[in-house]
Amino acid sequence: MREVLLFLACLFASFSPLHCSQQGLIPEGDLLVLTVATKETDGFRRFLRSAKQFNYSIKVLGRGETWKGGDYMSPPGGGQKVRLLKSALEEIHEENKLILFVDSYDVIFSSGPKELLKKFQQAKHKVVFSAETLIWPDRHLEDKHPHVREGKRFLGAGGFIGYAPNLKEMLSDWSGADSDSDQLFFTKIYINPEKRKSINITVDNKCRLFQNLHGALDEVVLKFENGRVRARNVLYDTLPVIIHGNGPTKLQINYIGNYIPNLWTFETGCTICNEDLRPLSGLKESEYPVVVIGVFIQQPTPFVTVFFERLLNLKYPKNRLRLFIYNQESHHEQQVRTFLEHHESEYKGVKLIGPEEDIDPVTSRNIGFDMCRDDIDCEYFFSIEVDVVLKNEDTLRILIELNKPFIAPMLTKPGRLWTNFWGALSADGYYARSEDYVDIVQGNRVGLWNVPYVSNIFLVKADALRTDLKAPDLFESATLDPDMAFCANVRNKGVFMFVTNMQTYGRVLSTENYQTNHLHNDLWQIFENPVEWEERYIHENYSKILRDGLIETPCPDVFWFPVFSDVACNDFVEEMEHFGQWSGGGNVDTRIQGGYENVPTVDIHMNQVDFDKEWQKFLLDYIAPVTERMFPGYYTRAQFDLAFVVRYKPDEQPSLRPHHDASTFTINIALNQVGVDYQGGGCRFLRYNCSVTAPRKGWALMHPGRLTHYHEGLPTLEGVRYISVSFVDP
Repeated sequence: MREVLLFLACLFASFSPLHCSQQGLIPEGDLLVLTVATKETDGFRRFLRSAKQFNYSIKVLGRGETWKGGDYMSPPGGGQKVRLLKSALEEIHEENKLILFVDSYDVIFSSGPKELLKKFQQAKHKVVFSAETLIWPDRHLEDKHPHVREGKRFLGAGGFIGYAPNLKEMLSDWSGADSDSDQLFFTKIYINPEKRKSINITVDNKCRLFQNLHGALDEVVLKFENGRVRARNVLYDTLPVIIHGNGPTKLQINYIGNYIPNLWTFETGCTICNEDLRPLSGLKESEYPVVVIGVFIQQPTPFVTVFFERLLNLKYPKNRLRLFIYNQESHHEQQVRTFLEHHESEYKGVKLIGPEEDIDPVTSRNIGFDMCRDDIDCEYFFSIEVDVVLKNEDTLRILIELNKPFIAPMLTKPGRLWTNFWGALSADGYYARSEDYVDIVQGNRVGLWNVPYVSNIFLVKADALRTDLKAPDLFESATLDPDMAFCANVRNKGVFMFVTNMQTYGRVLSTENYQTNHLHNDLWQIFENPVEWEERYIHENYSKILRDGLIETPCPDVFWFPVFSDVACNDFVEEMEHFGQWSGGGNVDTRIQGGYENVPTVDIHMNQVDFDKEWQKFLLDYIAPVTERMFPGYYTRAQFDLAFVVRYKPDEQPSLRPHHDASTFTINIALNQVGVDYQGGGCRFLRYNCSVTAPRKGWALMHPGRLTHYHEGLPTLEGVRYISVSFVDP
């Protein structure tokens, strides 16, 4: 029936049968896609997935062969593809068989066979090559290319479509080596007028079928419409069917491949995030994959103790974890040692490299990788820098279940657009912002993203370390730092680096201004790392003060509320005792203006330990909001002349006589616990005959300083009592 209809159409249109066959619809079954792939890479899997989406029929050539055809960085090359294609065509005998020959590692289909075949017919030639903006590899052949009225002149060998007999004729003279240039071979055929006419070759000069990205990056944008995403050539207003990241455009094809074909759209979100997963739920602990966790400490870093607490809290069987710890900083030896003393026996194994071994950071990375490579049971290496704040205890499980050869969780820095990945690279290999970077960081686009650079934390499969990433020089480069060199080498090996923002995983600390001249240096991090400082040092119930009214009034206009954690209290006490320069408790005091203290205490001022700026920020951020709630109409600037830690001891200074404070209001924070650390103590407000005799550790008493709240410090009978006192707005 189909043949009859075509014949009638030809008859009434006065067309020749040959011309009519070109105009009729080509059956999709006549199309066969041939490609070459000597190994299965992430790029090849991406190609196959896009082909499957549109039901292309694919035949892969060269599987199991050693690739000898060079690469895009070192021309010439590609002859091996020509040899394989020529051999494959010899087995095809159908005259009407239409062959699409494309690369695979850097090619994506963006539409299906129907559109491809229609556009091929509209080209009105038997063979259509992709077109290039740039001539390569021999620029001297430029003038021999046919001129076109509009569009691109030069042939691209990375993609072409044609009838099998015509392709056989085109390849009949091939006798080159695998390392010879396929591009040059096809170019010489195309610029030969007789052969061009005989074979009936043209180029897709307006990128209707093929879009080569090299030399055309400014022409291509993503087009989101009606639940689909396509690449649009804005120069010619076309929607190419096949996108080819030829030459040095691998990063750009990776970016496009995050969306095409319909991997992520505004309507559907991520469509592949739940594909090819490796579920861990339901497994026995003994069935969990063995992971080597590499911990790297290369500089003084705040909150290292907290880092190890979070590492310990990862929801993963510890008997399936081996630890590799590289510590270059003697400052952190005690924290590492304390962690291992308490928990080393819980893990499957531990290897520690300390500062005394004088091993450089790059060598340490290779040693860590080898710990996994050499362990037949190891399936993953989980690399994590000590400046990572891993808030999500399921992070390791999540990354394993996503089942990628290389994947990282997205980490941020509070209040900034900084993350541990780059969406693009500049021409010299450094940071550049991709179009979608801000949307990904802000969670407007959620999914799995193939990116050119990750840092601080990643999970890599042991299989990748033993094959594609087995070289010892992965971190080496003449121009790039080790992290950038590593990512460049991973990319060049064809391994995709994914980052996921499907959940919140954590943050990265700021380490630029971290000082190590105190006992508890993390106390000074309220400016640099305020979120971590709050989590460590502010009472867990502080947020309930304003939200739920968690504030008590033990005496008139005396307000009692939680502010410091136990850790904060302990660290302040230990810091002051470590400093050790307690005042003698006498009236003469050269630390204050005038040199005389009317009501002296045994104390250390905050400015003596260089904590005055940090203390004022604490007062502004955590005390001022409570003050303004409890004293309506009063707005504090949190200024102070005196802020200090007082020590009360029965044999030193057990109490303090009645007095007014030189302040608008006073903050008095208990730094240790009555009944545990000392007996007695407390504060009595004489005007109201009201006492607070059981101060709670970490809780603050806030009361007016002048006129109304004449008060005294009650005797400490046993032990040592510590309080922090601030005279605010003197």
